[in-house]
Amino acid sequence: MLLVTTESLRAKRVLVIRKTVFRTGYLALAGLICFGVTASSAATKPAKAATHRATRPAAKPAKRTLYSAERSLTRKATLARARAIATSREMAETALPRYKADANGELVPDVHAAAAIIYNPETNEVLWEENSQAQRSIASITKVMTATVFLENNPDLSQPVTIERSDVFQASTTRLRANDRLTADDVLHLMLIMSDNAAARALARVSPYGSVGFVRRMNEKAAELGLQSTTYADPSGLLSENVSSAYDMARLITHASGDERIASVMRTQEYTVTTAKNRVITFHSTDRLLGRENVDVRAAKTGFISKAGYCLATLLRLPQGVGGQQVAVVVLGARSNAGRFMETQNLFNWLSTRAATLFAPKQPISQQ
Repeated sequence: MLLVTTESLRAKRVLVIRKTVFRTGYLALAGLICFGVTASSAATKPAKAATHRATRPAAKPAKRTLYSAERSLTRKATLARARAIATSREMAETALPRYKADANGELVPDVHAAAAIIYNPETNEVLWEENSQAQRSIASITKVMTATVFLENNPDLSQPVTIERSDVFQASTTRLRANDRLTADDVLHLMLIMSDNAAARALARVSPYGSVGFVRRMNEKAAELGLQSTTYADPSGLLSENVSSAYDMARLITHASGDERIASVMRTQEYTVTTAKNRVITFHSTDRLLGRENVDVRAAKTGFISKAGYCLATLLRLPQGVGGQQVAVVVLGARSNAGRFMETQNLFNWLSTRAATLFAPKQPISQQ
């Protein structure tokens, strides 16, 4: 009986041990399975997150304002008006006359520009000058020669001119666009009134000389006119290599004004052209002396690039009360836009007070 009981207890112990081992193994296996699932989930979460991020729609780019030619022209017109107002204000606030005493104690113009001259075209006499022979960049005064050369062969000004991309490329100042089509006369007005650089390039290109030959002809013409300090590198004046002197430019503006096709355009304050596609372009003269009651402008051309400063070549007529003579007044390298007009006005005022003496008939020297 005891033996049976002992064997029974032994069997029970074995059974308990087996159950314990089984449970332990089961729990271990379950733990491993759970660990594997957890590790797998942890490994796949970043991938899922990355997939989620990849499928998330990209942020919309900031809206870009598209270019508008109309808005650009409006902005340019606003800036032009602002500059005109600033120029008028500066001219009004600058006290004139501005004179100084020379070595002889006489009052002469006090000029702040780099060079200036008053020239009598009838007698080829220099009435007053300061650095008038110094060679300097002349900027868009170049266009006086461009007009002279273009018109010397009497071209048909009604001929159509199509503007090319090369004309408007980096033209700085222009109202023209590639493929605009207008008459040569309209292009001439754009060039001389508002100093349109693309217009100057277009006239050179359509001339019998072509663009390269045109510049060569400009230099030949300068030599023919005896302009010894003058050299041209392009027809617009954008290149600083276009150089001359106040003396040469006084003679050139006098020569050019003899062609009424040039002089009449230079005296025009406002002009409107219409392209073949009915685009209307209205522009104003860059010369602020036009329309002033106390100055009679017969011809004029402005110019500006940083190397040249502010320039102005003019042919002015004195009032009839002091003789009514025409004189060329040139200012090169003025310090501001308004400055070039004030310098010219100051020179003209001084000349008016001295006209009776300067233009008095010269008495012949008696011979003993």
